[in-house]
Amino acid sequence: GELDFVRAAKLAASAAHAAPERLLFAAGATFLARYQVGGRQSVYLSPEGFSAFIRTGGNVPLYGAASAALHTSYSQLSAARVLDIGVGDGLALLPALADTLAHIDIIEPSAALLEQTSAQLQERGVSHRTFNNTLQDFAASTSEHWDMIQATFSLQSIAPNERAPMLQWMRAHGQRVLIAEFDVPNFSGMYAPDHAQYVTERFEHGLTEYKHDGGLVAQGFLMPVMFGYFDRTAARTNYEHPISEWVDQLHNAGFSEVQTKHLYPYWWASAYLIEAR
Repeated sequence: GELDFVRAAKLAASAAHAAPERLLFAAGATFLARYQVGGRQSVYLSPEGFSAFIRTGGNVPLYGAASAALHTSYSQLSAARVLDIGVGDGLALLPALADTLAHIDIIEPSAALLEQTSAQLQERGVSHRTFNNTLQDFAASTSEHWDMIQATFSLQSIAPNERAPMLQWMRAHGQRVLIAEFDVPNFSGMYAPDHAQYVTERFEHGLTEYKHDGGLVAQGFLMPVMFGYFDRTAARTNYEHPISEWVDQLHNAGFSEVQTKHLYPYWWASAYLIEAR
């Protein structure tokens, strides 16, 4: 039955035993065994797990490619004002900085991450302002304009019904918009076999990049995320879909020119940079 973790743990353990070469089966069995013992509080995402995940494995070339693409775009501007939506700890922004940037505004719902990025910008003498907000709240409170508005892997967290007005707002307030996102297929449903197959195949690939860290990333990040996709008791936190759909949404929001550029063949899905004007 649904949420039958005892049975799930047994099935995962027998799968791991039957196919010891499959990293996903072993990681899933460990995760579910911990869940049985300690409940949900023992299997939350850990800051250490996320930190190790984002700064190693395929994320290094992924963010390297994103930063290089941003830097190239900045170099085509002069005395530019940029707005970064969901800047996080600046992983994409900071290596991309160029002399052509006059001022940067950064939005980030996490106060700790915002502070971290702000400190780095200050250290580098970059003129900037910080906004501890969601994009929706920020958009409702300003009428300013920017030469460039960018969002690296952050707009996927906005539900599709809320996204259209935000893209329209970006069209009205930015000369140019840059969005980095993953080209994830559409599925027949969140709990459908095609989605389950995609997730398990992709996460098997992802786990290979972190198999020598003693389970830090697998148990502290990847397994909670993977099982979270199928948890009916939790609210969805991201809404991914094909890049072609992002392009359609941008056209519908009023952008006349929309171009895409392949960034990196990441294990979850290929990453693209979308430029809209």
